[in-house]
Amino acid sequence: MSLPHIFLSEFIGTAFLLLLGVGVCANVTLRKSKAAGGGWLLITIGWGLAVFVGVYVAYATGAHLNPAITLGFVASGKSEFMPGIPITFATTITYIIAQLLGAIVGAVTAWLAFKQLYDEHESPADKLGTFATAPAIRSYGWNVLTEAIATFVLVSWVMLSGYTQSGLGPLAVSLVIVAIGASLGGPTGYAINPVRDLGPRIAHALLPIKGKGSSDWAYAWVPIVGPIVGGVIAGAIFGPMFGVLAH
Repeated sequence: MSLPHIFLSEFIGTAFLLLLGVGVCANVTLRKSKAAGGGWLLITIGWGLAVFVGVYVAYATGAHLNPAITLGFVASGKSEFMPGIPITFATTITYIIAQLLGAIVGAVTAWLAFKQLYDEHESPADKLGTFATAPAIRSYGWNVLTEAIATFVLVSWVMLSGYTQSGLGPLAVSLVIVAIGASLGGPTGYAINPVRDLGPRIAHALLPIKGKGSSDWAYAWVPIVGPIVGGVIAGAIFGPMFGVLAH
């Protein structure tokens, strides 16, 4: 598969993921939304189904949609991301750039869908919260650890399940996302994906959102570093193990 094809697959898949993910946060948070007050469970289900859609859209490249998964594959010692897609510097960078740009576009599109509701909502913190994550208690070391643990669960499952681009894979990974959100999401909002947080945070900073306030860049490094650490550790441990278990 050529680099442009890799880029397009991951870009579109991640854009769908963030459109629906930011969308469910806006749906539950913005006070004039018909789903206002839908609660944490609706958000976790919405994100899980967003992953379900994104995985199907980006099936051709294995639907990473997440640099933590991409770098987990790099750390795993595997030679290919997918059959026909070797793990090289060029393919790795293509995956990650496509994911980040797709995340920005998906977040911008979600804002367009909810533009009037954002204009009517008063709280700047709520508006940022529909785009990016924030901790329940701000303690950077513990926040990084929480994100690393949650991402470790996700990438471990991906490594042990094999490729997830078809069949039950998309449904299964969506249920894993729901489980992580329901069980581990409370302390940090479970970014578990660097571009899930960074892409929408960039969109929040750039968009002309009425009364939006700060984009909280002081916290932005946490949902980048934590997921990468968790993903790389999971890939290094369970990537080699998959080949052993499969035989």
